[in-house]
Amino acid sequence: MSKLPKENQFLDLSDYGRPVAKAIANSLKNTSLTPIHVTVGFIISGLLAIICILNHQYWATAFFLILKSILDAADGELARVKNTPSYTGRYLDSVSDIILNLLILITIWHITNGSLLYTLLAFFGLQLQGTLYNYYYVILRNKFDGDTTSRVFENETPIAMSGEKQRNVNILFGIYSVLYGAFDRIIYRLDRRAVESENLPNWFMTVVSTFGLGFQLLIIGLMLVLGFEQYIIPFFIAYSVFIFVFIGLRRFINR
Repeated sequence: MSKLPKENQFLDLSDYGRPVAKAIANSLKNTSLTPIHVTVGFIISGLLAIICILNHQYWATAFFLILKSILDAADGELARVKNTPSYTGRYLDSVSDIILNLLILITIWHITNGSLLYTLLAFFGLQLQGTLYNYYYVILRNKFDGDTTSRVFENETPIAMSGEKQRNVNILFGIYSVLYGAFDRIIYRLDRRAVESENLPNWFMTVVSTFGLGFQLLIIGLMLVLGFEQYIIPFFIAYSVFIFVFIGLRRFINR
């Protein structure tokens, strides 16, 4: 099941694992496994990718990064096919993502003997890229009656859905706010009028989807396999320039 109505669906370059994710979700539909179990699976896959980086096993790294992206999509798909959406799963997913992102970049810094400052700048840029993509995507999903588990403005603790505990939602939302709050505020201040957008064309969303986490992990995996590990940190710093390019393009489209 898509997060958007058919007419508003776009080619999401970061979501290449969706077909396999749907197959996994359908195979688990009538089992006792929950979306949380699948989220734990992608956490394990991300950690295995980090171990492979440390051991310079880059083909295996690429495999586990791609598997992580597939499972990252599968947990949401399973929640939809089982009709068990939850804020617990939504925030656990996001918190796990940002921690794994930092660990992956720190690991790349370790094996390349690069600059820790540049690594942190790359992490900052990578997170801003993903935040911009998610910002536009959630606006689109809310505007066209798609999946609304994610909110445009994550500034209040949501009420727990059926089947989950409010205490778990409170804890995970608090962690989410600490880890993502600054990135959300920066992107909102850079393009606060995006929520009023009358038009976010499919082609535009496809271009911006290069900021999606799945695509970012694919780039990291490919660069490692090709022997370009020294350039991963500089790449994500430089690619952050396109944040301003995409915001300018969005404003032009809705002028």
